[in-house]
Amino acid sequence: MKHPVRRWLIGIAAVLVLGVGALVLVVRSKLPTDDEVAAKIAEGFEQRFGVALKVGSAHWALLPTPMLVLSDIATDQPRPITLKRVSLQLQLAPLLQRVIALDEIEVESLVLPRASVRAFRGKGPKPKEGAQAVALPAPWTLAAVPLERVRWRDVVWIDRRDIPLAYDGDLAFDPQWRPRQLRIERAGMAPSAPPARLRLDRQPGQDRWRTRIDAGGGTWNGVTRLETLPNGRLRVSAELEPRLIDIESLVQAFDRRTSLAGKVSGQTTLTAEADTAEDLGALLRSLHTRTAFTVQPATLTKLDVAKAVTTAGISRGGRTQLEQLTGTLDTQGTEDGVVMQYTNLKARSGVLTASGNLKLFNRKLDGEIAVDLVDGVVGVPLKIGGTVSDPELSLTGGALTGAAIGSAVLPGVGTAIGARVGQQVEKMFGGSEATKKAEKKAAPRHPAPAAPRH
Repeated sequence: MKHPVRRWLIGIAAVLVLGVGALVLVVRSKLPTDDEVAAKIAEGFEQRFGVALKVGSAHWALLPTPMLVLSDIATDQPRPITLKRVSLQLQLAPLLQRVIALDEIEVESLVLPRASVRAFRGKGPKPKEGAQAVALPAPWTLAAVPLERVRWRDVVWIDRRDIPLAYDGDLAFDPQWRPRQLRIERAGMAPSAPPARLRLDRQPGQDRWRTRIDAGGGTWNGVTRLETLPNGRLRVSAELEPRLIDIESLVQAFDRRTSLAGKVSGQTTLTAEADTAEDLGALLRSLHTRTAFTVQPATLTKLDVAKAVTTAGISRGGRTQLEQLTGTLDTQGTEDGVVMQYTNLKARSGVLTASGNLKLFNRKLDGEIAVDLVDGVVGVPLKIGGTVSDPELSLTGGALTGAAIGSAVLPGVGTAIGARVGQQVEKMFGGSEATKKAEKKAAPRHPAPAAPRH
């Protein structure tokens, strides 16, 4: 019986192979050519978004795996969005049942200029309430997991300052488009630089994700949640703990500069809301974070507080060493960028303390600090201005007026207090040669008369 059974199995397999082959031939005869596919995609894109699209080439195949590959794509814009290559790999069995199920989408070298991306905001038809995010002609349907995984390499975002930032990553999905795993990493960094990457892992059956961030040689780990609000909007929230993150290394990973050096630790909360999960742009624009932080020790790398106090004028450049800096940082996304608000700032260096607030928006600084010297007896209010790359400190208008009146009424006392303040600042911060010259200039020219002897 062994030989008849074997012959039956071989015969059945041959029939199945021939049947699938015949089906492929029939299906292929009804499908368009590569050029027709490219033209159809370009036409559909323009109809949906109102922007012409150039598709350099398209190629599709049914065997051994159904797939579609598009190359050299570009939008017709003053600064086009470009894509070197994208490939879509489908599952054959569901496809024969008119069910769309993709194993993987791979994206290679996608360039996204900010202004060009914003031109698509609000364009395209919106799905009706309760409808699928992807509309398909009947009788085609989507699988329970329409897309298993997306991988991307060298996806470049170009911001308003024309700074390109490249990212690699991959994303795996569960049903209802829930991310199962997510990895995003800054690409193109120096080999010696510490990595900057985000990893999310979903807790089974829950809308909670273990969150791990590596940045600046430290960690920023915690938990991320997704919930539906009573009004139907979606909210993403997270609770994270930054630990020993080197500030200069962190900002350099994103081609930025900072005027503060040191390692930061603290607590971060994050919230963002959008009408739908597909509206990623709205989610990012609504992003709000709050971080209570401590930097210990800390260095102001572009400001010399001693020089600002002793010269009673605008001070640029220099360094200020601090034993500790604490405060709260709030960030809020807007249409024109991220607003950063530093509140409850407190600095300490020996017997010196300072407190204040600072706003940073579009690289411009605006804030005030009060420096308490001489065991808290003297308070010196300073104005913070300028830009991140060129910050400046100066006495506030009220402080300058008070100093002028004091010097006019009691010049001896005024200059003596000025010298005393300068000496204390010098002790706390270690002033530069310019600071020492300013103190010498402010000191009384003639010694005070000796007290009469009795």
